Amino acid sequence: MEDYSYGSSDDDEWDNQQCDNDDEDDDDDEFLDGFTEIEQERNGISGKGPSCKVIRKETLLAAQKEDLQRVMDLLSLKEHHARSLLIHYRWEVDKVFAVLVERGTEMLYAEAGVTLEGKDEHTSTLSTSEVTCQICFEDAPVEKTTVMDCNHIFCNECWTTHFIVKINEGQSKQVTCMAQKCNVICDEGKIRDLVTARDPALAEKFDRFLLESYIDDNKRVKWCPSVPHCGNAIRIEDDDYCCEVECACGVQFCFNCLSEAHSPCSCLMWKLWMKKCKNDGKTVTWISENAKHCPNCHNAVEKNGGCNLVRCRCGQPFCWLCGGATGLEHTWSSIRGHTCGIYKEGEEDKSTTVRNDLLRYTHYYERYMVHRDSLEAEANMKQKLKFEVLKLEARELQSKDFSWVENGCNRLLELRRILSCSYPVSFYVFDQTLFKDEMTQKDREIKKNLFENLQQQLEINVERLSMFLEEPFANYPEDKLLETRTKIITLSVLTDNLGKELYDCIDNDLLLPLQQANHTIAHYRSEGVAKASELPN
Repeated sequence: MEDYSYGSSDDDEWDNQQCDNDDEDDDDDEFLDGFTEIEQERNGISGKGPSCKVIRKETLLAAQKEDLQRVMDLLSLKEHHARSLLIHYRWEVDKVFAVLVERGTEMLYAEAGVTLEGKDEHTSTLSTSEVTCQICFEDAPVEKTTVMDCNHIFCNECWTTHFIVKINEGQSKQVTCMAQKCNVICDEGKIRDLVTARDPALAEKFDRFLLESYIDDNKRVKWCPSVPHCGNAIRIEDDDYCCEVECACGVQFCFNCLSEAHSPCSCLMWKLWMKKCKNDGKTVTWISENAKHCPNCHNAVEKNGGCNLVRCRCGQPFCWLCGGATGLEHTWSSIRGHTCGIYKEGEEDKSTTVRNDLLRYTHYYERYMVHRDSLEAEANMKQKLKFEVLKLEARELQSKDFSWVENGCNRLLELRRILSCSYPVSFYVFDQTLFKDEMTQKDREIKKNLFENLQQQLEINVERLSMFLEEPFANYPEDKLLETRTKIITLSVLTDNLGKELYDCIDNDLLLPLQQANHTIAHYRSEGVAKASELPN
C-alpha cells in the first residue's frame, strides 16, 4: 500500500479548507450539532430503540414466559400446550398466528402433536382397581397409572422408563406418547412428576432443556460465542437475521454465522477466507520472507548458501535475484549467459498461474493483516485517550464537552475493522473462481476500479483520523485544541460517509447483480455494531 505523509503539507491542506469558514460560525455549529446527533444514537439517547436484547440466566424464564403468554391468551391454552406449539414452530409466535389463520386450529394442533384434554374414555372402565398396561402387560393399580391428553394409559413404571430414556437421548423437549402411531406430545408436568420420583437430578435436567429450548430452537435467539462462555444469549427484535451485535460481555459477532463481526464480507466469503488464512497464512508469511518459486515446477525453494545460483529439487537451476531459469555454469561474479542487473522495460511476466494466485493472495492477506494489527494497537489507544480527556477536564477551558474524543475513537475502531474485512471481499468478488462467468471482464474492471477507489479514500482518511487522535492534544493551547477538535469531528463524519458508500458499493454494485443469492452482508450502522440492551426480569 502506498505510504501517505501527514506532515506540514497536511496541516496546510486543513488550513486551506478552514480559511473560508472563519466567518461562518453558525454553519459550523450546525455541522457540529449534526455530528452530535449521530453520536447520541451511539449512546442510546436517540428515540430509536435497540434492535437486540441480552438474555441472562436470570431473565431467560421471563423471556420465555413473554412468548408463552401471548399464545396462551390467544388460544386459551395451558402452558405445556403453548410450549409444544412454540417449540414445533421454532418459537415464532407470528408463524403460529399465521398458521391458525390460514389452516385453522385443527391443523395447527395436529402438526405440532398437541391434543387438548377431552373426556377420558377410560374413566368408565376404571371402576376396577387395576389396569393392564399394554407395554409390560402387567396389572397395575389405577393410582399407579397415568393417562395423557391422547387418552392412552400405561403404568407409571413404563412411563418413567420411557421418559428417562428420551431425556438421556436429548429428546426431552418433545416427548411423544408410547402408543403405536401416536405423535401426541406428553404433558411436561406429568413427565416432571414421574421422573422426579425416581431421579430428581434428571428432572432438573429436563426442566433445563425445556427452558433452554427458547434459545436452542429459536432462530431469533442465539448463544453468545464468547470463550470462555459468558452465559448470555442475544435476541433479535426484528426479522433482520444478517446483522452484527454486541453482547453485554463486549464480544461483537455476526448473528447469522456466529463468527466475529466481519461485514462488509458475506458469511460465505468470511468462512472461505478464515479457512484459507488458517491453511495458507503462515505459509505465505514464511515464503515471502525466506523462499522463491522455481520457474519450472513452481515449488518454493529456500536458499541455504551464499551463491545466487540455486537449483530446485526438480533439477532446474535459476537465479535467486530475479527468479529466472538459467544454466548451471557460472563464474565468481556472474551466471554464464544470464544477466538480471539491467532493468528491461516492458518485459512480460512469465509467472505461472500457481505463482500468480499465491502472489495475489499474499497481496490481500498482507493488507488484511496490516489493518488487523492497527486495530489491535488502536484499541489499546482508547485507554490513553481517557487520560487525555481527564487532563482536558482539569484545565480551565471554555468548552467542557470532550465527547468528540471518544466518538472519534469509536469511529476509528469500527472503520478500521471494516477496512480489514474489505480485503477478503475484493479477493473473492474479483477472482475468477467463486463468481466465474458472473461478470464480463470489462464490468469486472469497472467495478474493481470503483471499489478500490472508495477503499483507498477510506484508507487515507482513516489514517488521518488515527494520526490526529494520537497527537498529545491535551497539552495544546486552546486555539490549537479547537483546531484539532474540528479536524477529528470532520474526519469522523467524512469517514462515516465513505463507510456508507463502500457498503453501498459492495451491496448494490457488486453483490446484488450476482445470481448467487447466498451473499448478503449486515447493514452499515453509523453508530457501530448494535449493542444488546438488558431484558427486564
